Amino acid sequence: MDFKEKISVQKIAELYSCLLLGNQEMMATGINEIHRVRKGDITFVDVEKYYDKALTSKATIIIIDKEVPVPEGKTLLVTDKPFSVYDDIVKKYRDTSSAIITDYRTNIHPSTIIETGAIIGKNVTIGKNCYIQSHVYIANNTIIGNHVTIQANCSVGTQAFYFKKEADTYLKWTTGGRVVIEDHVDIGAGCTINNGVSSNTIIGHGTKMDCQVHIGHGVIIGKNCLLAAQVGIAGKSVIEDNVVLYGQVGVAQNVRIGKGAVVLAKSGVSKNLHGSKVYFGYPAAEAKDKYRELATLRRLARK
Repeated sequence: MDFKEKISVQKIAELYSCLLLGNQEMMATGINEIHRVRKGDITFVDVEKYYDKALTSKATIIIIDKEVPVPEGKTLLVTDKPFSVYDDIVKKYRDTSSAIITDYRTNIHPSTIIETGAIIGKNVTIGKNCYIQSHVYIANNTIIGNHVTIQANCSVGTQAFYFKKEADTYLKWTTGGRVVIEDHVDIGAGCTINNGVSSNTIIGHGTKMDCQVHIGHGVIIGKNCLLAAQVGIAGKSVIEDNVVLYGQVGVAQNVRIGKGAVVLAKSGVSKNLHGSKVYFGYPAAEAKDKYRELATLRRLARK
């Protein structure tokens, strides 16, 4: 998530009563979860075993729950509740209200068709020659390219399913990310696409999605992918270009599927898959090996 304007670490420290260590003049340009941080970003850490990961990440400003040596070129904001500070910054600098603007065509190309009953949030951009069918919901800050079709009853930009466990409860992360849909994408009826937690969920150029597909938070789908009905992809996974996922394939979180891979129906992907191969089963493995295993089991059963 990028800030509209740079924010001084001194301002943040004063606002949340943080101890400021390191570069006192640092300016924050954005805020992101640790998986997506960039130079200039704020992130947070409140578990000691993850200190090193946060302190050596690309993040420039780290909200932390204990004083530690400050890495060169970084700034630390020390507070008892790093997650609460992080979450409140997102709420403060990202408009998360559910308002629907009346004259939504301000950022929509006049050649685009939007059927009655579609709901378009604030700061949404839609390119030329798109077709948005009835009862589609498009949340605030979504970006849609040219020649995109979104069929009825889709929800684009729903909140990320992302929680932090604390004691006996789950604290919801405020969703600061958005959805970006590139040109020539087709999305079938009843699909759901979550916003990224702090960055973008991306549907790549030319990708086609069948009905009732779910795309989790921060997922990146490459160009010209084909996703059949009831595919589910969990958060932060990466699907490279020209991947085909047949019906009811499930993909676990933080998984990468290589370019040109094909995953056959009802398979479960629990680890990274190399490109240009065909996979099947749960856990998904190369189809030729999986079929050989099944044939061996059938022969054993006859003995």
